[in-house]
Amino acid sequence: MMKILIANRGEIAVRIIRACREMGLPTVAVFSDCDRDARHVREADQAFHIGPSEAVKSYLRIDAIVDAARRAGADAVHPGYGFLAENAAFARACADAGLTFIGPSADAIALMGSKTAARAAAVSAGVSVVPGTERPLDATVSDEAIATAADEIGYPLLVKAVAGGGGKGMRTVEDRGSLSSAIRSARSEAGSAFGDSAIYLERRLTRPRHIEIQLLGDHHGTVVPFVERECSIQRRHQKVVEESPSIAVSPELRRRIAGAAAAVARSVGYTNAGTIEFLLDENGSFYFLEMNTRLQVEHPVTEMVSREDLVHWQIRIARGEKLTIDPETALTPQGHAIECRIYAEDPDQGFMPSPGLIRGLRPAAGPGVRDDGGVTAGYTVPVFYDSMIAKLVAWGATRDEAVRRMSRALREYEVLGIKTTIPFFLWLMRQPDYAEGRYDTTYLDRLLAARNGQSFSELTDDEEDLAAMAVALDAFLRSGPADRGPATAWKAAARRDALRE
Repeated sequence: MMKILIANRGEIAVRIIRACREMGLPTVAVFSDCDRDARHVREADQAFHIGPSEAVKSYLRIDAIVDAARRAGADAVHPGYGFLAENAAFARACADAGLTFIGPSADAIALMGSKTAARAAAVSAGVSVVPGTERPLDATVSDEAIATAADEIGYPLLVKAVAGGGGKGMRTVEDRGSLSSAIRSARSEAGSAFGDSAIYLERRLTRPRHIEIQLLGDHHGTVVPFVERECSIQRRHQKVVEESPSIAVSPELRRRIAGAAAAVARSVGYTNAGTIEFLLDENGSFYFLEMNTRLQVEHPVTEMVSREDLVHWQIRIARGEKLTIDPETALTPQGHAIECRIYAEDPDQGFMPSPGLIRGLRPAAGPGVRDDGGVTAGYTVPVFYDSMIAKLVAWGATRDEAVRRMSRALREYEVLGIKTTIPFFLWLMRQPDYAEGRYDTTYLDRLLAARNGQSFSELTDDEEDLAAMAVALDAFLRSGPADRGPATAWKAAARRDALRE
């Protein structure tokens, strides 16, 4: 029986533990000082301390994680996403220790982890890429040489980190005069975030959509691509809402994009779960952007419209099993799914992190609603890691139904003690262009810029909702202590927080 150590934390660790439990597989969690009482630690069969709260001293320590796996008697390691998930050295260390790495090979991670090498692989597979430089531009390349390359590509363009992701090490450049400062800041940020300051240049498309293809590859040569995900709702190049399928992709275009993704994966002998990302322009042309050699944050929307469990398949592929998913079925969406990333952030304060004690928590539920949460009431959200505390997913037979269900679920989701992005998502669901699917990767930043500083809570609360809360709160405050049971107190506390916002 395979025993799996999960080299991660938070909601993705909980997600993997659930999948292992369903498959009858024991799990091992790892934790830092501030995560000693975290949900993933309590839910795993075993848990091992790996260091101080800072990620570089715990979750990014390859030696500590491999040692924990050895002490636990684990057979395999699942990296989740983030931290060491796309670290080729970690995959090799696991293999050297006799541990099965539940992901692609170290060679595939190294190849596709370099944005310039991945672009070259796409070109060799016959897939179009956005015009840009074909080799890394490290510190030995002069600004003048880079400026010459930029003139050939044309403005506007993007300066991007070769080892980047999540918008880090990325700068938009409108003209030659702002290129040098963009290069310096991109290199600095890339060096701090990824330990690699090399950059490359890429033409900036005008209002593209961000479309990605989830795929699975087994060790028997089979690659299965799934229905596309739309990830164009981004704030400063970071995804905040994802959905599947895309309203902009026809069945014929879906087959072409999926075919291109599969071709790239086959060209590098890719195995396990991965995602190939594309930019789709207004004319319907698509261009390879990058490959993520791991499970994606947004994988639940694919699971909801495909009825396949991707984590189950990751484990089965790592055990050497063959894929038995029908390719035609994988490319046929069953309904529509939307995911909102719930962050411990204050949207009214520029989305500043809002760490602190979660005094109460009641996730949304009901038909077609899935909550991938990583926290519980009584947990203190730390300052050391990404601030995402949950992913809320809504499914509907149509996109309109999924949007309405998401709105309902967001209204029911209660988190007390900290600020979250829930009011922002409620506001977004009401925007006419979002509701009708008229958006691109620049849409959200433009929308936020036009907000004029209004509170998201003010923008999302109907007068009748405020009136209802005021009446309920007044009734609570007028009631005697004997009338205030735990459930009533919970609701009143939630309403007080809502009114304060």
